[in-house]
Amino acid sequence: MNKEQPSPIVLVSGASSGIGEAICRLLIEQDYRVVGAARNESRLRQLAAGLGEGFYPLVLDVTDGAAVAGVQQALPREFHDIEVLVNNAGHDTGGRRLFDEGSAEQWCDIIETNVQGTIRLTRALIESMLARDSGHIVNLGSIAGLKPYATGTAYVSSKYAVHGFSESLRLDYAGRGIRVTEIMPGPVRTGFAQQRLGDAQQARDFYDSFAQCLRPEDVANSVLYAIQQPKHVEIAQLVVLPVSQ
Repeated sequence: MNKEQPSPIVLVSGASSGIGEAICRLLIEQDYRVVGAARNESRLRQLAAGLGEGFYPLVLDVTDGAAVAGVQQALPREFHDIEVLVNNAGHDTGGRRLFDEGSAEQWCDIIETNVQGTIRLTRALIESMLARDSGHIVNLGSIAGLKPYATGTAYVSSKYAVHGFSESLRLDYAGRGIRVTEIMPGPVRTGFAQQRLGDAQQARDFYDSFAQCLRPEDVANSVLYAIQQPKHVEIAQLVVLPVSQ
């Protein structure tokens, strides 16, 4: 990175654990300034203590429309000009069940975070990117957005939506200085499965059912690769799989 220029500012949602935390750590190592946004205030404070002054912890629930709309106003001046947005917040709580085994409210909550949260945060930051004729939006999709599976109705739907949103957003702003990247990883061993299933042993069994899983750092490296390309290069889609798949 050019030391003569100010370090780019990246906002990462879902920053308090798993893939989001790994992205924050790697970007700080690479001298980016990072706004880590998540609901878990205590975990954000722990990250801030370890990552230094280049990291700004922002308590944010992406399902809170008013809070997301005011996200830039909530930041100190030195973190205002967000060059890169990484939409990583998401969940599948109560997932891996047949559709009739969960309530409509549970399924809609997955869509609310994974899809509407992505749309809200992107809308909150897009105008400042347009004003600068420069910006990069990185959406964390999934291979579930390319190939559905049973017991994943709501989650799969959310990732198909993220895929369509990313493709259309890229067309909206083609030639206007804004790049759009969708990262679509395969299975990543994080705390996601325990959140989804509500049981630590079931989560371990889920990950062990794969011959191999990715690590959060693998996805973080993919994000870094995409955002470090020259301005004339746009990584539209990046499918990331363990070698066993």
